[in-house]
Amino acid sequence: MIILVLGVSGSGKTTIGQQLAATLHWQFQDADDFHPAANIEKMRHGIPLTDGDRAPWLLALQQAITVWLQTNTNTVLACSALKARYRQQLIQSSTQVKQVYLKGSFALIQQRLQQRQGHYMKADLLQSQFDTLEEPEDALWVDIDQSSVAIVAQIRAALGV
Repeated sequence: MIILVLGVSGSGKTTIGQQLAATLHWQFQDADDFHPAANIEKMRHGIPLTDGDRAPWLLALQQAITVWLQTNTNTVLACSALKARYRQQLIQSSTQVKQVYLKGSFALIQQRLQQRQGHYMKADLLQSQFDTLEEPEDALWVDIDQSSVAIVAQIRAALGV
């Protein structure tokens, strides 16, 4: 099984994903690690990514998901996957990929991004993330205005893992 932890930058995908994977004894992967260097440079300089920029990143993620499913490698993947078509490309038709959407207000996430150190994604790109976001209809929605322990427990209970 793959649990795809979705949301805009600063919603807690990595933190929640790592904690969830640790409690399940599954592997954790961060979709940020699949970005080509050119994408990271653009974001570091405050330039929003285009669909063309995201294409090789999405293909690399799709290929990784296919391998994890074929090898029965249980994985928690933190991934923005802001648009419905991105999620469709990643999930394809697999029933073994579960989506968890970390939902939070712009103000809360902006505050988190302003406090974050050492990450290439800057707070001034947050509006572009919200503008791009197509909230998933077929995901477990989790309010991020609670502790990470509570969020992980909610995900585990809802997904039965």
